[in-house]
Amino acid sequence: MTAEERVRSGRSWEDFCDTLKSAGSAILRSDAPDTLLDRAEGWRYLSRLTRLGLEMMVEHADPDFPRFYYSNSTTLKMGGDNPDNQVCNATVSGNRRYRIWGKRGTAPYFSVGSVANRMATEGTMVPTGDLYEENIDFGPDGSFEIIASQDPQARNWLPMAPDSTAIICRATFFDRTREEPATLNIECLDRPARPATLSPEQIDQSLMRAAAFVRGTANVFGNWAQGFSAQPNCLPALDQAPFRRAGAHASIHYFHGYWQLQPDEALVISLKEPECAYWSLVLQNHWMESLDYRYLPVHVNKGSVTRAADGTVTILIAASNPGFSNFLDTDGHTCGTMLLRWVGAREYPVPDCKVVKLQTLTPAG
Repeated sequence: MTAEERVRSGRSWEDFCDTLKSAGSAILRSDAPDTLLDRAEGWRYLSRLTRLGLEMMVEHADPDFPRFYYSNSTTLKMGGDNPDNQVCNATVSGNRRYRIWGKRGTAPYFSVGSVANRMATEGTMVPTGDLYEENIDFGPDGSFEIIASQDPQARNWLPMAPDSTAIICRATFFDRTREEPATLNIECLDRPARPATLSPEQIDQSLMRAAAFVRGTANVFGNWAQGFSAQPNCLPALDQAPFRRAGAHASIHYFHGYWQLQPDEALVISLKEPECAYWSLVLQNHWMESLDYRYLPVHVNKGSVTRAADGTVTILIAASNPGFSNFLDTDGHTCGTMLLRWVGAREYPVPDCKVVKLQTLTPAG
């Protein structure tokens, strides 16, 4: 059946809906928690992935006329999102040249990367080029201009490869409620005069790619959560290669983990901070979405954490707080994932984790 026939008959839409339906198996898998809360969040998670998939594959899919769109927000989360990050994506082609410009705002850390987005087919988002803050020339007001291309540039050059399909900009803050966000713009330097009229082939392929993205992403991170759950209540040293293949920046070192607690238990995490530009610990649900940081204390970072007199940090994860400064609220969950990230560090100390009874704890600052 041709694309014209699929669009005219409605088969394009039917297959899109059928693929979305099949994505539900990621929520119903036997290794996933089946409480009503986790199940409800699972269906919401798929709805959020659907929204992102449509933004990515339908609304902002033209590499000749790209626009930055948010891929991470208070209601759009996946793969261990960071509440301190402003993350924006733009669809590109590795065979084009792009100008990216704007202002970094007050973000203490800023980076931009090009990737080959294959989440829908291979479950990967392979980096094809990185440009970090320390290698970007900013103006006195935080302004910048970057050229993304295959051919090298003298300054502020973001490398791309023939298979590059997206550019991702990350601005990292210590307190997003008080800081100035980054402003981002992008244009293709060798684009045609006007966008092409929407074709049957384009909408047929875009809908299927969006649905495949939802199914593929849910399965990839479902597998991750299953793997982390094999070692509950710890943050072990892990091979960073899988995270890098999923689009992680090389400047970030990740400690993924899984927490599992009874209502009367707490997880106490003790860590020694390395020299780094930024770090954070984020509490997540089973689907690797951060818990609702708009209203609850579910993450701490380098700028917000309270330190002991000797410089060490103690973080408490529990259903209620006996008086700790660095407290993360489980928000009615009995299990979930968690993520500690060091950014720009040269050493990666493994945190000490232990489960204790809440009643045995006294405030430790």
